[in-house]
Amino acid sequence: MLSPPTTCYLLLLQAHRSQRGFFEFPNHGSPQAKGDKTNGSDFGYVGIDAILEQMRRKAMKQGFEFNIMVVGQSGLGKSTLMNTLFKSKVSRKSVQPNPEERIPKTIEIKSISHDIEEKGVRMKLTVIDTPGFGDQINNENCWQPIMKFINDQYEAYLQEEINIDRKKRIPDSRVHCCIYFIPPTGHCLRPLDVEFMRRLSKVVNIVPVIAKADTLTLEERDYFKQTIREELRANGIDVYPQKEFDEDAEDRMINDKIREMIPFAVVGSDQEYQVNGKRILGRKTKWGTIEVENIAHCEFAYLRDLLIRTHMQNIKDITGSIHYETYRVRRLNESNGHFTPHPSDHPLWRNLCNCYPMQMFWFFFFKLPTK
Repeated sequence: MLSPPTTCYLLLLQAHRSQRGFFEFPNHGSPQAKGDKTNGSDFGYVGIDAILEQMRRKAMKQGFEFNIMVVGQSGLGKSTLMNTLFKSKVSRKSVQPNPEERIPKTIEIKSISHDIEEKGVRMKLTVIDTPGFGDQINNENCWQPIMKFINDQYEAYLQEEINIDRKKRIPDSRVHCCIYFIPPTGHCLRPLDVEFMRRLSKVVNIVPVIAKADTLTLEERDYFKQTIREELRANGIDVYPQKEFDEDAEDRMINDKIREMIPFAVVGSDQEYQVNGKRILGRKTKWGTIEVENIAHCEFAYLRDLLIRTHMQNIKDITGSIHYETYRVRRLNESNGHFTPHPSDHPLWRNLCNCYPMQMFWFFFFKLPTK
């Protein structure tokens, strides 16, 4: 069972504000306060709910980490969508502009990190870009460098974990989420799309999106989304949120609604406009302005809420307890295969242990000579 999302702590604390106050702690030094507790309705109050405030303060001190990968061919608006999601210039192209950048001959993995803060909450955001994916004439096995990069991050974390003198807090470079950009063809998934998601969904949380969805009519968009969902089921591709990891009936009900919307038809823009006296992010055309955060125009708001506001911690939990754990078990089993057989597997050793249990116990565990 996965651990409960850390993000729920703030929501639970808000539910207690009316009773306990946000930063209110019991005043043990005041006799009057004690009298109030004794004579009041809180006579039986112990204070177990204060653990939420303790965890909140600890999380605020440590900050958070979130590593997000974007995959898709050039020209689908990957950098723009990242800037729109976090309302900052967080994409690689925004920070390291290169107007003469050419399509690389092979896939390159490039990442850039930012320390962002909102209302006192600090987060280290790492955006991993994959320029060159799907841009070649022959795209055979183009998913392999991405798979290798994801596994390399698992390996780095594993090596830190098994160190004798390991760090108090291991730096987390594991890829928590991969946003896969599907071209808005309106027809069906390409073989490349199917192969990539089929292989990568086993090692990372994949969230598919239809890029530049404003190029499709509403009817074309709905038909395309339905076709993609059918192809995902037909090929056994389990994208996030995975049904098998729902914790309870409430989670299943929420996640079922999300699964019915996947893939999200999104539009990205970091351009600001004034519409009815209100600042919005959007794209201006001859026939009007496409509002990025308006759910009547596109599904960007649903994607943002999933990745940041409601499921970020769950995405990280599944990365750690499912994908990384699967890798860790496999690697440790591979390592054990190179070890020499344990002496206890030999029949003579078993006979000695049966005849002289205490002597063999001291010999094996403490290396003391038997008498």
